[in-house]
Amino acid sequence: MDVFSDLIRGVRSHGSLFGSSALSPPWSLHFVDGAPLTLCAVLTGAGWVVPEDAPPEPLRAGETIIVRGPGTFTFVDEVGTLAEPVACGEHCATPEQGGTRHRLGWADEPGGETTLIVGAYPVGGEIGRPLLDALPVVVRVDAGGAGDPVLDHLAAEVAVDAPGQQVVLDRLLDWMLVCSLREWFDRPGGEPPAWWAAQRDPVVGGALRLLHAEPAAPWTVGSLAGRTGVSRSTLAKRFADLVGEPPLTYLTRWRMTLAADLLAGKESTTISDIARTVGYSDPFGFSAAFKRVRGVNPSEFRRGAVL
Repeated sequence: MDVFSDLIRGVRSHGSLFGSSALSPPWSLHFVDGAPLTLCAVLTGAGWVVPEDAPPEPLRAGETIIVRGPGTFTFVDEVGTLAEPVACGEHCATPEQGGTRHRLGWADEPGGETTLIVGAYPVGGEIGRPLLDALPVVVRVDAGGAGDPVLDHLAAEVAVDAPGQQVVLDRLLDWMLVCSLREWFDRPGGEPPAWWAAQRDPVVGGALRLLHAEPAAPWTVGSLAGRTGVSRSTLAKRFADLVGEPPLTYLTRWRMTLAADLLAGKESTTISDIARTVGYSDPFGFSAAFKRVRGVNPSEFRRGAVL
């Protein structure tokens, strides 16, 4: 289990809102839901994505933009358009305002100059938070990359109603998101998060995979070094240099992230059970570690998550 795979499972799509719009200018579609992640791609034509908290971005055929919430955004034919904004969300159905009819998301009859595909991506829990925190408000991915074939599949699938369609769309969106984020993190001159580069290091990457595969194991720096085939001092230095913190500090933070999701889940799961699940035989030691990392004890966190 590499770091990216573990984090992306916290933002897997389930019941995502999909749609497409064939548009003729002028238009202004205001996506009001403020989804944690929204993927926008243009199949034909062009337009502008105008985020609430970032400068406008042009969006041309084959390009993909991912907008990070909670801010809303607008898709317009041109910046400063005179079109009256149409509020688009889960129940958007405004054929008289430029041609959308409600299905799984938005879809309409072909004929517009610009064809937009939108996938609103729900994100729950804490596991995906480090990934979201690594992203700016707008992520741009040019055409010509690994996501192009996925976009072709999305375009074909969103245009029909068929049994199992929601499952197919969810998985295609996962695939498109992974392709887009890979390209964005690896772009020339980019500044990816420390864990992205570190997971490719032969030593630190191996240690990260072990920590994510077996977070409850009784790890020490020595045992982790032994499993990665280097000395304790070598692992400690390389890990801190590439990740920005010592191995066991990273492990504690990750354990508390896993614990936070468990605390927000079934109330019947006891704190002692959660402590054991994330590698603590003593619930008091777990509670102290959780408060040190999260600022509140597990019971307080659970009460806040339930409210």
